Amino acid sequence: MKKQRNKGTVGRKESAGRAHGSAERETGIRSSSKRSKNRSTGNLRGARKQQAREIAGLPVSKNDEVVIDIIGMNHDGEGVGRADGYTLFVAGALPGEKALVKVLKTKKQYGYAKLLELREVSPDRVAAPCSIYDKCGGCQLQHLSYAGQLAWKRQHVIDALERIGKLRVAETGDAGAVLGGDGASEGAGAGTGTGAVVSEAVRGGNGVSGDRAAEVSAGTGVVKVAANDSSGVTTVGFGGYELEGEGLVAAVEPSAHNGIVVLPTLGMAEPWRYRNKAQVPVGVTDGALVGGFYARGSHRIVDMETCLIQHESTDDVVARVKAIGRKLGITAYNEESGQGLLRHVVVKVGFRTGEVMLVLVTNGQDIPHVEAWIGLIREQLPQVVSICQNINTKQTNVIFGDETRVLWGRDVIYDYIGDVQFAISARSFYQVNPVQTEVLYSKTVEYAGLTGRETVIDAYCGIGTISLFLAQHAERVYGVEIVKEAIDDARSNAELNGMRHVTFEVGASEEVIPRWKEQGIEADVIVVDPPRKGCDPRLLETILEMKPERVVYVSCNPSTLARDLRILEDGGYRTVEVQPVDMFPHTTHIENVALLVRK
Repeated sequence: MKKQRNKGTVGRKESAGRAHGSAERETGIRSSSKRSKNRSTGNLRGARKQQAREIAGLPVSKNDEVVIDIIGMNHDGEGVGRADGYTLFVAGALPGEKALVKVLKTKKQYGYAKLLELREVSPDRVAAPCSIYDKCGGCQLQHLSYAGQLAWKRQHVIDALERIGKLRVAETGDAGAVLGGDGASEGAGAGTGTGAVVSEAVRGGNGVSGDRAAEVSAGTGVVKVAANDSSGVTTVGFGGYELEGEGLVAAVEPSAHNGIVVLPTLGMAEPWRYRNKAQVPVGVTDGALVGGFYARGSHRIVDMETCLIQHESTDDVVARVKAIGRKLGITAYNEESGQGLLRHVVVKVGFRTGEVMLVLVTNGQDIPHVEAWIGLIREQLPQVVSICQNINTKQTNVIFGDETRVLWGRDVIYDYIGDVQFAISARSFYQVNPVQTEVLYSKTVEYAGLTGRETVIDAYCGIGTISLFLAQHAERVYGVEIVKEAIDDARSNAELNGMRHVTFEVGASEEVIPRWKEQGIEADVIVVDPPRKGCDPRLLETILEMKPERVVYVSCNPSTLARDLRILEDGGYRTVEVQPVDMFPHTTHIENVALLVRK
């Protein structure tokens, strides 16, 4: 009887089971009509799903659970798999893995799925050290070994150059390997870092069992997968890197026959705690003031106790500001109502100097108990040398408003990139990873080929970081930037460093640079560092008209880099080399610097 009763309540709500349980216990009979009805309902539901698939012309529909092989990663760091030829993007899945996934959303040519269980695990999978990694949207790749991240980023650049720019990339040997050790500490045994279940069949060992859609080199933990497929989705695994000493070095030597040399990504010896700026949104959870980061794909705030990619000082400052705010009864801004005072807590840190700036972004002019707040911050956070308030009363997602005032201390903090000192204000742009910024700028100087006699033009110069770095090795440097406040900072930084051979001008590069040419200024080298959208077409035309011997292109977007390199190549330049630099470990972002010379 007990067996019959349990079968009878499967798939029904617990309350319904209790309501009908006594009757079933009395009769000891499970109604055959109910059983038939449940079967009919299930059959009808299945038929409807099948009909929906047929109407849509897709092999899967929403809520289907399917097992797929992950053959690559897209530019958002999502695993790419196929169900009967239909592409599914799966957050948290890695190339070479076999995964049980649940379809969340379908479109005509692709869909999205949730990772439920790993049947086969990549040897390059690691346990994400961050406790809120699966909730916070700040990092996307903590579940991938750092060597794997660097190799994927290089391949992402290659893929963009080939597919978007239609550019030939030089062969560099076997760059499709996954180097993840034996998998015991970094692979399957370390966990998935995604919240997905790992099948018992693949725990331990080297994280590989059963048939693979990839070739596994026995005893090495190296997995090789196909390079590209017709869809344009990158399906190369991770390779080209080995751990050696304090950092990462290339495991393959690039050799250019015909094509652009894309060098192995320059990574960090210690890829944690690298950010010098945090912009922490503030909200209310269970009646308490909280501050952290937005959950993936939403504006729901995940409270943060620590962030492993932020400087250690940031954790302390944010925690104490939240505690002081709660103590003083400070209200948090509500996006929907537009009410509440504190919107963001912004922290800037000088890596070399140790100086800290705190900026309170408020929805109004007045801060209650402001003197008490300043006093407590000064008492508890002696490293803070500047406390500022930025007023933003607009109902917008933009963090800063137009007005900034100093509540206490200085209006700037100082830091260095190499030997160049910079003053950093509340609103000024400054590279967030100063360690890798020096690596990037050193490569820029190398590509510029400076001997001390050259004239250099720096388009999109910002606050003059690249300009002043180049000025150490050039005869004259001219920087142009459309944002007036940035040029003000650039001029101040030039004066701070005693560099009188640097000129900065406000304006659009495509308008200012031709005017300089008319004034007789001829550039030996032009350096561009545009925003993500890439160079303005008129600037590219200007470069082609000026015909500098070298162009050095610094880019934060491989897609627009590839597009612009194609235009410059068609206009008489040859792209010699591209150097990816990992400015943002554990995220999908990649910085590049490219060298072009006249053909």
